[in-house]
Amino acid sequence: MAGKVRYGQLTELEKKKYLGEFYTMISLLRSREETKNFFKDILTLSEVVMISRRLHIARLLMEGWKYEEIRKKMRIGVTTISHVDRWLNSGFGGYKSVVRRFKDGQVRKNKRDLPAPPFSWQAVKRKYPLHFLLLNLLEGHKK
Repeated sequence: MAGKVRYGQLTELEKKKYLGEFYTMISLLRSREETKNFFKDILTLSEVVMISRRLHIARLLMEGWKYEEIRKKMRIGVTTISHVDRWLNSGFGGYKSVVRRFKDGQVRKNKRDLPAPPFSWQAVKRKYPLHFLLLNLLEGHKK
C-alpha cells in the first residue's frame, strides 16, 4: 500500500492540476448550506474548527486586538497568532478580503434566491418555466 503523498513529491504539473481543480470546485459552491456540506464531507470536525479559529484570529487582529488579548480570550499560543498575522499581512490577501466581506455583511446569495421584479422577463420565465423550456435549456447550456 502506498504511503502518504507529500506536497514536495508531486510534480509541478500535478500540483497545478490538483490545486486548480480544488479551487474551481470551491468556487462552484452556491450557498452556505452547500458549502457547509462540502467541507463536512472533506474535512474532519477538528480541521474545520482549526480553520474557523484562524479566521476568527484574523478578524480580531484586523479589529486591532493585541496578541496577548487574543491568547487569553481564545486560549491559544502566540505562535498560532503570529502565523495568522503573517498570512494576514504578507499572504495573498485572502484572509483580508473574506474577513472584510464578513464584517460588512456581504453574504453571497444565489441569484435564484433573489426576487425578480414582478413583470420582468426573469419573473415570467420563472412563473411559466415550461413555456420557456427550450430557452431555459439553451441558457443552462451556456453556463
